[in-house]
Amino acid sequence: MQRATHHGRGEGGFSLIELMIVLVIVGIATAAISLGIAPDPAQELRRDARELVRHLAVAQNEVRVDGRVIAWQADADGYRFARGTWVQGAGSAIPSVTTLGALDTFAADDELRPRGWRVAPVEVVPAGPVVLTSEPVGASWQRELRHGAVTVTVTRDASGAFHVR
Repeated sequence: MQRATHHGRGEGGFSLIELMIVLVIVGIATAAISLGIAPDPAQELRRDARELVRHLAVAQNEVRVDGRVIAWQADADGYRFARGTWVQGAGSAIPSVTTLGALDTFAADDELRPRGWRVAPVEVVPAGPVVLTSEPVGASWQRELRHGAVTVTVTRDASGAFHVR
């Protein structure tokens, strides 16, 4: 006696083509959603500040090794480091910093080369350069990075450590 087997088209399950079509649709939807989400300016400004703190620490170490001061200067589009022989000016509310010789702007240095802000324009308050010296202990300072309504503070404490708040 022969047994009847049923291999008809009514079996459950999905074909490989159907699964691939679903995966393509899910991929397109995911890409559209992730492209539609705008980056958070506060997060980008904090990332800029953390990167700046890292570069300031590298510059501070470079000053301690080399002995020549390095100045950090920022504008709305970005910031840069420069090494030279600096003289601190006096007689104004915002001290000026001038150099006596040619500046090394670290154009070929991966860590200290000029950089742009991720979210420009950024206002740095107070304006003016920060001069890093080889002194291990010094005056504390802070700079506020502002982009629109977002403010992030970069500080240096008296022991020479840099922080983001």
